[in-house]
Amino acid sequence: MPKYAKLQKNIDGKDKYVITPQIPGGYITPEKLIKIGKVAKKYNGSLRITSAQKIAIGNLKEEDIDKIWEELDMEPAIKNICSVINIEMCSANFCRRSKYPIIGLGMKITKKFHGMELPGKVKIAVAGCKNACINAYIKDIGILSDSSGKLFIVVGGKGGLNPRKYDILAENLNEYEVMSIIKNLLDLYKEKSIEYEKFTNFIDRITIEKLTKYIYKTRV
Repeated sequence: MPKYAKLQKNIDGKDKYVITPQIPGGYITPEKLIKIGKVAKKYNGSLRITSAQKIAIGNLKEEDIDKIWEELDMEPAIKNICSVINIEMCSANFCRRSKYPIIGLGMKITKKFHGMELPGKVKIAVAGCKNACINAYIKDIGILSDSSGKLFIVVGGKGGLNPRKYDILAENLNEYEVMSIIKNLLDLYKEKSIEYEKFTNFIDRITIEKLTKYIYKTRV
Protein backbone atom coordinates (compact mmCIF):
# COMPACT_ATOMS: atom_id res chain seq x y z
CA MET A 1 0.00 0.00 0.00
CA PRO A 2 1.51 3.38 -1.01
CA LYS A 3 1.95 5.95 1.76
CA TYR A 4 -0.95 8.33 2.50
CA ALA A 5 -3.16 6.76 -0.14
CA LYS A 6 -6.34 4.70 0.05
CA LEU A 7 -7.35 1.89 -2.24
CA GLN A 8 -10.25 3.22 -4.28
CA LYS A 9 -11.22 0.36 -6.61
CA ASN A 10 -9.90 -2.34 -8.91
CA ILE A 11 -10.44 -1.88 -12.63
CA ASP A 12 -9.57 -4.72 -15.00
CA GLY A 13 -7.26 -6.24 -12.40
CA LYS A 14 -5.46 -2.95 -11.70
CA ASP A 15 -5.70 -1.17 -8.33
CA LYS A 16 -6.60 2.51 -8.35
CA TYR A 17 -5.86 4.80 -5.40
CA VAL A 18 -7.13 8.08 -3.97
CA ILE A 19 -5.21 10.70 -2.00
CA THR A 20 -6.46 13.73 -0.10
CA PRO A 21 -4.23 16.77 0.48
CA GLN A 22 -4.78 18.88 3.57
CA ILE A 23 -6.85 22.00 2.82
CA PRO A 24 -7.58 23.79 6.14
CA GLY A 25 -11.28 24.53 6.38
CA GLY A 26 -11.63 24.15 2.62
CA TYR A 27 -9.84 27.46 2.04
CA ILE A 28 -7.21 27.25 -0.68
CA THR A 29 -5.21 29.75 -2.71
CA PRO A 30 -5.75 29.98 -6.48
CA GLU A 31 -2.16 28.85 -7.01
CA LYS A 32 -2.62 25.64 -5.01
CA LEU A 33 -5.95 24.94 -6.65
CA ILE A 34 -4.37 25.30 -10.10
CA LYS A 35 -1.52 23.01 -9.04
CA ILE A 36 -3.95 20.32 -7.90
CA GLY A 37 -5.72 20.55 -11.25
CA LYS A 38 -2.50 20.33 -13.24
CA VAL A 39 -1.14 17.37 -11.27
CA ALA A 40 -4.47 15.52 -11.47
CA LYS A 41 -4.59 16.09 -15.23
CA LYS A 42 -0.99 14.93 -15.67
CA TYR A 43 -1.66 11.61 -13.95
CA ASN A 44 -5.19 11.14 -15.32
CA GLY A 45 -6.69 11.64 -11.87
CA SER A 46 -10.29 12.33 -10.98
CA LEU A 47 -11.25 15.18 -8.62
CA ARG A 48 -14.02 15.18 -6.04
CA ILE A 49 -15.03 17.79 -3.46
CA THR A 50 -15.57 15.86 -0.23
CA SER A 51 -18.02 16.58 2.59
CA ALA A 52 -15.00 17.22 4.83
CA GLN A 53 -14.00 20.34 2.85
CA LYS A 54 -11.22 18.57 0.99
CA ILE A 55 -10.38 17.68 -2.61
CA ALA A 56 -9.84 13.97 -3.18
CA ILE A 57 -7.67 12.98 -6.15
CA GLY A 58 -8.61 9.50 -7.37
CA ASN A 59 -8.01 7.05 -10.20
CA LEU A 60 -4.28 7.04 -9.43
CA LYS A 61 -1.73 4.30 -10.08
CA GLU A 62 0.27 2.98 -7.14
CA GLU A 63 3.60 3.69 -8.83
CA ASP A 64 2.67 7.38 -9.25
CA ILE A 65 1.66 8.18 -5.67
CA ASP A 66 5.07 9.26 -4.34
CA LYS A 67 5.70 11.46 -7.38
CA ILE A 68 2.28 13.06 -7.05
CA TRP A 69 2.82 13.96 -3.39
CA GLU A 70 6.21 15.44 -4.32
CA GLU A 71 4.75 17.54 -7.11
CA LEU A 72 1.80 18.73 -5.03
CA ASP A 73 4.10 19.76 -2.14
CA MET A 74 1.14 19.54 0.25
CA GLU A 75 0.57 17.70 3.52
CA PRO A 76 -1.81 14.71 3.57
CA ALA A 77 -5.16 15.39 5.21
CA ILE A 78 -4.83 12.24 7.34
CA LYS A 79 -1.53 10.70 8.39
CA ASN A 80 -2.98 8.60 11.21
CA ILE A 81 -6.67 7.68 11.41
CA CYS A 82 -6.44 7.69 15.24
CA SER A 83 -6.01 11.43 15.53
CA VAL A 84 -7.76 14.75 15.04
CA ILE A 85 -8.54 14.03 11.41
CA ASN A 86 -10.46 17.13 10.41
CA ILE A 87 -11.40 20.66 11.48
CA GLU A 88 -14.29 22.01 9.41
CA MET A 89 -15.12 25.72 9.22
CA CYS A 90 -18.14 27.64 8.03
CA SER A 91 -17.87 30.80 5.90
CA ALA A 92 -18.50 33.04 8.91
CA ASN A 93 -16.24 35.92 7.85
CA PHE A 94 -18.17 36.21 4.59
CA CYS A 95 -21.69 35.47 5.90
CA ARG A 96 -24.24 38.10 6.92
CA ARG A 97 -25.73 35.76 9.54
CA SER A 98 -22.45 35.24 11.35
CA LYS A 99 -22.07 36.56 14.89
CA TYR A 100 -18.33 35.89 15.09
CA PRO A 101 -15.50 35.78 12.49
CA ILE A 102 -14.68 32.18 13.33
CA ILE A 103 -12.27 31.33 10.49
CA GLY A 104 -9.23 32.73 12.30
CA LEU A 105 -9.97 30.58 15.33
CA GLY A 106 -10.54 27.58 13.08
CA MET A 107 -7.10 28.06 11.56
CA LYS A 108 -5.53 28.29 15.04
CA ILE A 109 -7.26 25.06 16.06
CA THR A 110 -6.08 23.40 12.85
CA LYS A 111 -2.47 24.50 13.38
CA LYS A 112 -2.38 23.31 16.99
CA PHE A 113 -4.48 20.14 16.98
CA HIS A 114 -4.79 18.70 13.47
CA GLY A 115 -3.02 15.34 13.36
CA MET A 116 -2.74 15.07 17.16
CA GLU A 117 -2.51 11.34 17.87
CA LEU A 118 -5.37 10.00 19.98
CA PRO A 119 -6.99 6.66 20.90
CA GLY A 120 -9.53 7.18 18.11
CA LYS A 121 -10.45 9.63 15.38
CA VAL A 122 -11.87 13.02 16.39
CA LYS A 123 -13.65 15.55 14.20
CA ILE A 124 -13.95 19.23 15.12
CA ALA A 125 -16.07 21.97 13.55
CA VAL A 126 -16.29 25.72 14.10
CA ALA A 127 -19.31 27.86 13.20
CA GLY A 128 -19.97 31.59 13.41
CA CYS A 129 -23.58 31.27 14.57
CA LYS A 130 -26.08 28.79 16.00
CA ASN A 131 -27.29 27.81 12.52
CA ALA A 132 -24.10 25.72 12.26
CA CYS A 133 -24.26 25.19 8.50
CA ILE A 134 -21.41 22.68 8.73
CA ASN A 135 -23.25 20.53 11.29
CA ALA A 136 -21.05 21.45 14.24
CA TYR A 137 -23.67 19.93 16.54
CA ILE A 138 -22.96 16.41 15.29
CA LYS A 139 -19.16 16.54 15.44
CA ASP A 140 -17.09 15.21 18.33
CA ILE A 141 -16.28 18.80 19.27
CA GLY A 142 -18.15 21.84 18.00
CA ILE A 143 -17.27 25.48 18.63
CA LEU A 144 -20.04 27.98 17.89
CA SER A 145 -21.02 31.58 18.53
CA ASP A 146 -24.19 32.60 20.34
CA SER A 147 -26.31 35.61 19.32
CA SER A 148 -24.18 37.96 21.43
CA GLY A 149 -20.91 36.88 19.82
CA LYS A 150 -19.74 34.75 22.75
CA LEU A 151 -18.29 31.33 21.98
CA PHE A 152 -19.53 28.02 23.34
CA ILE A 153 -18.45 24.39 22.99
CA VAL A 154 -20.58 21.31 22.39
CA VAL A 155 -19.29 17.73 22.48
CA GLY A 156 -20.41 14.23 21.64
CA GLY A 157 -22.84 14.95 18.82
CA LYS A 158 -23.35 12.10 16.41
CA GLY A 159 -25.49 11.38 13.37
CA GLY A 160 -25.95 8.15 11.45
CA LEU A 161 -27.73 4.97 12.51
CA ASN A 162 -27.06 5.52 16.22
CA PRO A 163 -27.40 9.28 16.70
CA ARG A 164 -26.43 11.05 19.90
CA LYS A 165 -27.53 14.52 20.96
CA TYR A 166 -24.69 16.89 21.75
CA ASP A 167 -23.88 18.09 25.26
CA ILE A 168 -23.01 21.71 26.02
CA LEU A 169 -19.57 21.64 27.63
CA ALA A 170 -18.81 25.32 28.21
CA GLU A 171 -20.31 28.74 27.41
CA ASN A 172 -19.41 32.45 27.37
CA LEU A 173 -15.86 31.82 26.17
CA ASN A 174 -13.15 33.79 24.43
CA GLU A 175 -10.67 32.28 21.97
CA TYR A 176 -7.99 31.69 24.58
CA GLU A 177 -10.44 29.74 26.73
CA VAL A 178 -11.62 27.71 23.74
CA MET A 179 -8.07 26.68 22.87
CA SER A 180 -7.34 25.78 26.48
CA ILE A 181 -10.49 23.70 26.89
CA ILE A 182 -9.91 21.78 23.64
CA LYS A 183 -6.39 20.94 24.80
CA ASN A 184 -7.62 19.78 28.21
CA LEU A 185 -10.39 17.73 26.61
CA LEU A 186 -8.11 15.96 24.13
CA ASP A 187 -5.44 15.38 26.78
CA LEU A 188 -8.04 13.76 29.05
CA TYR A 189 -9.30 11.57 26.20
CA LYS A 190 -5.74 10.52 25.47
CA GLU A 191 -5.01 9.76 29.11
CA LYS A 192 -8.24 8.15 30.35
CA SER A 193 -9.80 6.40 27.37
CA ILE A 194 -9.90 2.67 26.82
CA GLU A 195 -8.02 1.40 23.76
CA TYR A 196 -9.89 2.27 20.53
CA GLU A 197 -12.74 3.82 22.54
CA LYS A 198 -14.75 6.23 20.42
CA PHE A 199 -14.95 9.80 21.64
CA THR A 200 -18.73 9.67 22.15
CA ASN A 201 -18.41 6.43 24.13
CA PHE A 202 -15.68 8.03 26.22
CA ILE A 203 -17.98 10.93 27.11
CA ASP A 204 -20.81 8.56 28.06
CA ARG A 205 -18.49 6.52 30.28
CA ILE A 206 -16.85 9.51 31.98
CA THR A 207 -20.19 11.44 32.06
CA ILE A 208 -20.58 15.01 30.90
CA GLU A 209 -20.81 16.20 34.53
CA LYS A 210 -17.35 14.89 35.43
CA LEU A 211 -15.97 16.05 32.11
CA THR A 212 -17.25 19.58 32.70
CA LYS A 213 -15.71 19.69 36.19
CA TYR A 214 -12.38 18.56 34.85
CA ILE A 215 -12.35 21.11 32.04
CA TYR A 216 -13.17 24.02 34.32
CA LYS A 217 -10.81 22.83 37.03
CA THR A 218 -7.83 22.73 34.70
CA ARG A 219 -8.58 25.82 32.63
CA VAL A 220 -5.48 28.01 32.32
